[in-house]
Amino acid sequence: MKSRILATLFGLSLAGTARAEPIDVGTPAPVVSSIDQDGKPVALADIYAKGPVLVFFYPKADTPGCTAQACSLRDEFETLTDKGVRVVGVSTDSVAAQKAFKEKHNLPYTLLADENKAVINGFGVPTGMMGFASRQAFLVKDGVVVWRDLKASTKQQAADVLAALETLKTSGGA
Repeated sequence: MKSRILATLFGLSLAGTARAEPIDVGTPAPVVSSIDQDGKPVALADIYAKGPVLVFFYPKADTPGCTAQACSLRDEFETLTDKGVRVVGVSTDSVAAQKAFKEKHNLPYTLLADENKAVINGFGVPTGMMGFASRQAFLVKDGVVVWRDLKASTKQQAADVLAALETLKTSGGA
């Protein structure tokens, strides 16, 4: 009886977890839309057309790990933009939560309130039992994913992206 209950509970915990397969490097980036921290529509295709884009996913605004990840990118924002990279953060948080997160931490880039998970699903980012996106990052150039980080770091996210840009530059990918 005890093992049956444990098996049922284990099954229920898996049922609440979306098993997605993140898109591969070399795959066209999803052409999806969402709304930003100000409630304005954002079409990722429009951002892709302007140059390289880092699309990073985080579980929940203003939590310790997500704040460290977002602030890592904030602190290196000038270096990233000098390299032509635009930065877009994505979570399932509401517009109000994204706006408060952006303002509280002086984040200089767009945050998408992807409550309907269009962007999350487009990139194949898994979500957990609570529906939160996994911490992942994708670099898109010319509409194609050129780099991905499926276990994105919190404090080192910007350093990881900058290292990837250097690698891509020397290999002719960026």
